Order: sequence, then C-alpha cells, then structure tokens
Amino acid sequence: VQLQASGGGLVQAGGSLMLSCAASGGIIFSVNVMGWYRQAPGKQRELVATITRGGSTNYADSVKGRFTISRDNAKNTAYLRMNSLKPEDTADYYCNAVIRTTAWETQAYWGQGTQVTVSS
Repeated sequence: VQLQASGGGLVQAGGSLMLSCAASGGIIFSVNVMGWYRQAPGKQRELVATITRGGSTNYADSVKGRFTISRDNAKNTAYLRMNSLKPEDTADYYCNAVIRTTAWETQAYWGQGTQVTVSS
C-alpha cells in the first residue's frame, strides 16, 4: 500500500493551495483515519489536521479557520485545502493514513512529503 501526496508548491502569503493524498496498491479493506502533518526546517513534525472515515475533523489551533480537510472514501483520498497561507505555514507536508489491510490488521502509512513554501 502506498500513499501518494501531491499539490505542494510556492505561493505568496494570503494565497491558497490544495494538497491531495491517495492510498493505492496492495489490498485495502478500508481507510480509517487520514491526516496531514508538517515539518518545518529544524522543527519537529506536527499535526495539521485529521479526518475520520465518518468525516469528523480535528485541526491544529494554528490552522483553524484557514485549512479544511476533506476526503473521498470511494477514492481513498484525502484533501487539504489551505487558504490565507502565511510564511509560517512553510514546511514539508506529510499525509498519514490508518489502513485496514486484512480483516484483522490495520497499519499506519506515511506518504512522501510535499513541500509548501509561502513567501512574504
């Protein structure tokens, strides 16, 4: 199973970006919690947002009101819409998903990072 993240790039402060994260390959019974994390240079990886299969969401205080996480269960894909971007949002963004691969096994997977750079 792989998580493929995409959508990062360079944007001016105040701008918007949409990140996508798709789970594919292997055997996927179901994709449970999906989330986005970020890691800025010299800092620890931090939670940005998570969403359950049922659509319940959780956000870091620093992004509430600006970022929106959503998902398409049929496509095993999560999205992160980022509005009103600030220079402090600059980081490598990683998606994470807890995936049921058999009737009795779940495992957490990480996608490759996608870089978001916000210029002032």
